[in-house]
Amino acid sequence: MIEFQWPWVAVILPLPWLLRRMLRPADSPASGALRVPFYAAVAAMAKRDDSTLARHWQRMALLTLTWCLLVIAATNPRWVGDPIALPLQGRDLLLAIDVSGSMEIPDFLLEGEQVNRLAVVKATASDFIERRVGDRLGLVLFGSQAYLQTPLTFDRRTVREMLEDATIGLAGKETAIGDAIGLAAKRLRDSEAKNRTLILMTDGANTAGATDPRQAAAMAASMDVRIYTIGVGSDARRIAVPTLLGTQMINPSRDLDEKLLQDIATQTGGSYFRAKDTEGLEDIYRQLDKLEPREAESDFFRPMRALYFWPLGAALILCFAMGWPSAWRHRPSLAAVARTEVTGDKGEKRQWT
Repeated sequence: MIEFQWPWVAVILPLPWLLRRMLRPADSPASGALRVPFYAAVAAMAKRDDSTLARHWQRMALLTLTWCLLVIAATNPRWVGDPIALPLQGRDLLLAIDVSGSMEIPDFLLEGEQVNRLAVVKATASDFIERRVGDRLGLVLFGSQAYLQTPLTFDRRTVREMLEDATIGLAGKETAIGDAIGLAAKRLRDSEAKNRTLILMTDGANTAGATDPRQAAAMAASMDVRIYTIGVGSDARRIAVPTLLGTQMINPSRDLDEKLLQDIATQTGGSYFRAKDTEGLEDIYRQLDKLEPREAESDFFRPMRALYFWPLGAALILCFAMGWPSAWRHRPSLAAVARTEVTGDKGEKRQWT
């Protein structure tokens, strides 16, 4: 839409008409100060026939239009775009996702198909990321080592794309939970956000890394970093395996250290969740939305673009168009200058050559 920043300037629009009505015309001189040898030609031109009168009204219309354009330019018109939500500083939230070899176990169902754990984590975490409007999000991937995949950013789309690019074994086949917590705490240490949160997802125990998970959790707690831990893996179930013993009970989550994850969450004021299936993991993210509510979208801005130069440019073009024909028509020619007669002091006539 178009809006005018100074609409009150429009009150001067009738100013030329008021001046013409209120001010007395200038007095005509009693006698001419100059003797013009071509006065008769000038007088003939001054007679208004129909064509002259039409040109007069055309000129008045152009002058009126020019004045209106100048007034419009003075009101400073501008184009105002659609409102855009400002990214509000809600909380800094890091996702630490296990990409070790055990995440390849296909014990989850996604849309009726058997998939591995990482595929389900990607699908559910992606929806969670999309809902976190106003938060700065980051991504930490860990296996035998931990590294920062995505720094803290308001760009949720980039975080989702970087999560989608994660592959099993990218950081090694083992699980360094302590290193992942330490790296996340280091990234959140200098944050100015009031709420700093880490969501850690793993399906195993701490089997690698140089940092003890509980010591890393204590360090995170001293930095006011809250950690929510999620244990991923289905329950024990009867699976037919080709052995001499026949059908056996196999627990896909036998390596999951739930006690460690509970201790980490308790130390930092967070909570521990157990994801046994896709629906359970989705429900965990909904609970996290309630525990860590996002900031309300209450601040907007509208992009603005100045438009005053369009009416101003049109007014200048009209002024040029009105003045150019008159200047061209009344320009002195060399032949006319050569034939101009000048009366001297003694009455003699001289001619320029």
